[in-house]
Amino acid sequence: MRRRIRFLSGLALAAAASLSPAAAADKSGVPVDLELVLAVDISYSMDAEEQEMQREGYRAAIVSRPVLEAIAQGMIGRIAVAYVEWAGAEEQRVVVPWTLIDGAESAAAFAEKLAAAPLRRAYRTSISGALVHSAKLFETSGFSGARKVVDISGDGPNNQGEPVELVRDEVLDRGITVNGLPLMLKRPSFAMMDVGDLDAYYRDCVIGGPGAFMVPVRSIAQFPDAVRTKLLMEIAGLAPDHPSIGPGGLASVPVAAERVRSDCTSGEQLWRERFGN
Repeated sequence: MRRRIRFLSGLALAAAASLSPAAAADKSGVPVDLELVLAVDISYSMDAEEQEMQREGYRAAIVSRPVLEAIAQGMIGRIAVAYVEWAGAEEQRVVVPWTLIDGAESAAAFAEKLAAAPLRRAYRTSISGALVHSAKLFETSGFSGARKVVDISGDGPNNQGEPVELVRDEVLDRGITVNGLPLMLKRPSFAMMDVGDLDAYYRDCVIGGPGAFMVPVRSIAQFPDAVRTKLLMEIAGLAPDHPSIGPGGLASVPVAAERVRSDCTSGEQLWRERFGN
């Protein structure tokens, strides 16, 4: 209960009053079909090649014709996107602030801002910290979205900060959907605090909410298609086997898939086993 109260004090108190800043923003913000936070892992387990792959994948996807067509076909025809990089519990940074995307020109401007930002890396992995930070961004976005989504991209389990499952559930209680892009590009390593089935971990401990899904990435070559697929599904509400995604999709996994449940504290346990704290 103590952990829950501490988290609520930083995120959800505004929801308790009808005249809260978040409620005011929803009423007066610019209407969009979707408010989307792209939250990208920059922990030291991500090497330079993987970091550049992430950046290029998002830059290419946001300006791609299928994504722009999906935006145009929405009820309003525009979305709002913010790009966040994260690592440890106190390490989150907005790289590209909330940006209205309603066509090729605004998409290109977003991609240019992303390209101009220097690459960096930081210590530890706190998915829960990334979720708290991302959820707060909706309170001051200046937009009023029909849907609110946080998209978590990462290559390891939570090993610092609040328990990820607890934080995820509180984010879902605020009407925010969490999708995932688990990066499974290397053989699991105890030295790097990896878990063997990161896709199962994301499925059970990270994603959730109406229509939640994840797209596992198992090779660098697959990443551009995976990012584009994910954005299409988020913007247009497409099913994994929709023709716009391509034959067979990319093994997108819905939250309701049958499963043997993952241990959501496995990352913290690995850290304690190696470092004793």
